[in-house]
Amino acid sequence: MKRIGILGDIGSGKSFVANCFNYPVFNADLEVGKTYKKDKKVFKKLKQKLPLYFKSFPVKKTDIIKAILSNEQNLKKIITIVHFEIRKKLKVFLKKNKHQNIVILDIPLLLENKLNKKKDVLIFVDSKKTEILKRLKKRKNFNVQLFRNFKKIQLPLDKKKNKAKFVIKNNFKKNSVKVSVKNILREIYK
Repeated sequence: MKRIGILGDIGSGKSFVANCFNYPVFNADLEVGKTYKKDKKVFKKLKQKLPLYFKSFPVKKTDIIKAILSNEQNLKKIITIVHFEIRKKLKVFLKKNKHQNIVILDIPLLLENKLNKKKDVLIFVDSKKTEILKRLKKRKNFNVQLFRNFKKIQLPLDKKKNKAKFVIKNNFKKNSVKVSVKNILREIYK
């Protein structure tokens, strides 16, 4: 099984690109959302570490935002708790899909959390900063300070780009991305 890791900036269209491959996708953001809604164990750990912010289950996005904005260290505490669970879910996903030719890893902190393997095919999604900001501002709960806090824990984009074997220019047009994906798959199967 080949593992394809999708890298890029926040809001660059990583999930969109991942889904264009038409192979099983592990979407860490979706898994985190499910964890907040369904995993009482995670809630209890969050409540224990940050009792001022987490009072009732399920975990609310607004509580997470308040915790992160009040103290930068809170983001690290939340990540430590949540990413342990996401690693377990990733293992289950990989085991479930072990007979697939390819799986796609849509994990924003793939490199930062050392979830990548040496043989992974890394693809960097390159998008214009102005387009990214325009799209992010349309998101519900978009917060500039939150965005900055998340940027601080990520590797610089040029490092991610340098580690990638392929770069997809995302102009947010489906056809051009699909052509790039097709070309990459052709290259991988050579």
